[in-house]
Amino acid sequence: MIASEPRLKVGVLDHRQQVRGTFNGGFALPDGRQCHGAFTAVVANGAVVLKNGSGETWLSAPAIHCRSVAAATFTLQEVVIGIAFHWERKEDQTFAGDLLLLAREEGTLAAINAIAVEDYLASVISSEMSATAPVELLRSHAITSRSWLVAMLEREQREQRRGRPSQRTLARPGELIRWYDREDHDLYDVCADDHCQRYQGVTKIIAPAAAAAVQATRGVFLVYAHEICDARFSKACGGLSENFENAWENTPVPYLQCLADARQPHAPLRSEAEAEQWILSQPDAFCNTTDGRILQQILPSFDQETTDFFRWQVSYAREQLEEILHRKSGMRFGALRDLVPVQRGPSGRLVKLKIVGSEQTLIVGKELEIRRWLSPSHLYSSAFVVKTERDGRGLPVRFTLHGAGWGHGVGFCQIGAAVMAIAGYGAEEIVRHYFRGAELQKLY
Repeated sequence: MIASEPRLKVGVLDHRQQVRGTFNGGFALPDGRQCHGAFTAVVANGAVVLKNGSGETWLSAPAIHCRSVAAATFTLQEVVIGIAFHWERKEDQTFAGDLLLLAREEGTLAAINAIAVEDYLASVISSEMSATAPVELLRSHAITSRSWLVAMLEREQREQRRGRPSQRTLARPGELIRWYDREDHDLYDVCADDHCQRYQGVTKIIAPAAAAAVQATRGVFLVYAHEICDARFSKACGGLSENFENAWENTPVPYLQCLADARQPHAPLRSEAEAEQWILSQPDAFCNTTDGRILQQILPSFDQETTDFFRWQVSYAREQLEEILHRKSGMRFGALRDLVPVQRGPSGRLVKLKIVGSEQTLIVGKELEIRRWLSPSHLYSSAFVVKTERDGRGLPVRFTLHGAGWGHGVGFCQIGAAVMAIAGYGAEEIVRHYFRGAELQKLY
């Protein structure tokens, strides 16, 4: 395991024809000159061409490392956040640390922020949750995010996984099982969006509480069997967390198994009837809160737009869902006849779903692929039951999905952890609740 603080490369923009921004202070170029003010970068003849605000070329090279001088920051324009999710939008974002501009072979650009892990975490905590959230939540999230990040870095180094496609597909007649992980970044360690961890630099003022939470837990990791934990997290589990193997590769992880997000235990769901009863109910759970004051305190402003995260509903006319399925899957199912649960995890999340059409029938999985196929963006989760309205001939006219939770549900439940912190639980109690059997160790 590591013994000192790592640095990492965060991909903020990628596959861009042009990158525009501002150096908010001095940045040293590789040739020793300093630059500041507005800049534009493009690729020409395989090289990055960096120009000032007047269009004069500062430097041309395959890669340009702009080093921050005296803690100067830089701003990048039109950064997309929430890519392909219901909160997707563009905003200008400001970052501490260095800026790397790299040319890709196809003639596009990547803009990368090189920064120390602990500085990165202060932004992540402020970006994932509101910096006004309770201190014990911020501390528990810092431990979780740090553990996931460094476990991923160690795994990449050990297994040479960087650049391997994140998408895994198991296809056989009548079945398509696909899942996604975070190993597809070839030029940097992590991206800045929800695909990895939500990172918005210093765009939002990093509250002293967030910085203090990171500092108070500096170098503290979740460890299991002498390895740093792959500490996953999602926004709201819906009352029961999910097993790792039902969202990603088919290898159970002991500390990422189903548990009740509540003071009292609840048995994992074992049947379709149990899943339906659970999803259509309002069980006691830490993440079952509709208190606007609590949500305003713990969630970033754009996450506060989502208020029905614990239990939710979406309804489609048959023709509408047929069009979504065709667009998202690239397949033609014909007239949609039925959506049939095939396999669920213990939280009620669908791992496999049978889509029955007049032209073909297909079983699809895992949870994220199901969420992608059944929504113009993504469903909140794959923990849902389907209620079908049929006409006099028994043919469906409308599908209504009743669902539970927001996200994959594996590991740390962000809203549940926040409510635990408000109720007086400490950071160590919170992470031990979500990662059963893991221990805390300070490694640097």
